[in-house]
Amino acid sequence: MAAGLTFYTNPMSRGQIVRWMLEETGAPHETRLLDYGTTMKEPAYLAINPMGKVPTIVHDGRIVTECAAICAYLADAFPAAGLAPAPADRADYYRWLFFAAGPLEQAITAKSFGVEPDERQQRMAGFGTLAQALDALEGAVAGKAFVAGDRFSAADVYVGSQIDWGLQFGTIPARPAFEDYVGPLRERAAYRRAKEIDNGLIAKMQAAASD
Repeated sequence: MAAGLTFYTNPMSRGQIVRWMLEETGAPHETRLLDYGTTMKEPAYLAINPMGKVPTIVHDGRIVTECAAICAYLADAFPAAGLAPAPADRADYYRWLFFAAGPLEQAITAKSFGVEPDERQQRMAGFGTLAQALDALEGAVAGKAFVAGDRFSAADVYVGSQIDWGLQFGTIPARPAFEDYVGPLRERAAYRRAKEIDNGLIAKMQAAASD
């Protein structure tokens, strides 16, 4: 694989999370847009990501998939951006980054599928119930500017994206703690640049589909 950083995405996907992260790092990269029904399922891409999903990055020949993993990787790969705490200060960073990627997303997905775990299933499921996951999330961000420590990090990109999307699409309730946390994140220059890029790409795709 060629050296450098290549970002495989579709603007109508979780690739928006990685787009924001890349804008925060300022790292030069090549973007390759994939379509759900065609290029995402072709052998060339399946050789990179056998799941046939986006986003994926390839950095100097190293493949990273899964949004939370990509965010953590990019924070370490581009330390000058200051997007990861010092190793000794990463407890909350890892905790909430992977909580949002694991229990929170599982709980939201289960709810969207109409699944309500019974008492026995709640003991088996890592998220317990959606209410428990949302209460834990609220406790993590209530009264805080950042989810891990006293400065912005890759954890805020991921947790902030989950809350941002959830509030937008109604999968996360509009609690004051969530609104107060995500509001300033939406004003970050990198967030705004990322949204402008992806919204522009979506508009082009929609225009092409209507022709």
